[in-house]
Amino acid sequence: MTAQILDGAAIAADIRAEVARRAASVTGQGIRPGLAAVLVGDNPASISYVSAKARACEEAGIFAETFRLGADSPREEVLRLIQDLNADERFHGILPQLPLPPHIDETEVIDSIDPRKDVDGLHPVNLGRLLRGVTTGAIPCTPNGVMEMLRRSGNDPAGKHVVVVGRSTLVGRPLAVLLSNKAEGANATVTICHTGTPDIGAHTRQADIVVVAAGRPKTLTADMVRPGAVVIDVGTNRIDDATRKRGWRLVGDADFPEVKEVASWITPVPGGVGPMTIAMLLVNTVRAAERRLDITA
Repeated sequence: MTAQILDGAAIAADIRAEVARRAASVTGQGIRPGLAAVLVGDNPASISYVSAKARACEEAGIFAETFRLGADSPREEVLRLIQDLNADERFHGILPQLPLPPHIDETEVIDSIDPRKDVDGLHPVNLGRLLRGVTTGAIPCTPNGVMEMLRRSGNDPAGKHVVVVGRSTLVGRPLAVLLSNKAEGANATVTICHTGTPDIGAHTRQADIVVVAAGRPKTLTADMVRPGAVVIDVGTNRIDDATRKRGWRLVGDADFPEVKEVASWITPVPGGVGPMTIAMLLVNTVRAAERRLDITA
């Protein structure tokens, strides 16, 4: 058996086309969706990510502006900028690009965002609503992207056993909540594994669907996967590769060459979950603008 490739780039393209139609509709009613990105420092990866998000916004008809601060900017300056953006009606979404410099408390910055403009879905108000089963607001982008990939590829998690490897607030925990919700396209039985789990493979071998988000290459190997299982690889890791001109390449958390010979479906890295994360950021932004339109109507 060789797994079918779950093409996140193709699914993301469909979602971005849907977002563009929604953005055009909102703009036609007098409110152009707007996203403010906050970039603190000059981390090359962060600059690249913000640029990619800005291009995606432009293609979808969303106004985007990046606000840059120096790496040594005091926390007060970052928080003051967030407050200014909270009050700026041009923007329906605020995105602080993570990670922030070590002297800036990421939690404090996220908590300072108006929950209505939190397009990452990480504000405690939005996470609390998610725990209640409310999915009409901002949902964390990567977990929501995973849900869309499963649904749109015909791998409905309903009634399935899903094992999530990773317990971060960014991916693992909100994804477990989404999967277990009593809702269409959810209704899964969910197990969360993490660094404190003595034998992760004992759990993943029982899974119909495995989502690995551990941040470590080869966390999931072929012997840990039940034949025919679906594998969603959230990891993005840079490893040395002397055969590449740049000297490195990106891999996920799964041992892709081996696991794809056991699984029925598998996401590639790159080209899997990554494009979905950006697509769902656009969804959250246009959804925030639509809510604003409802308020002003």
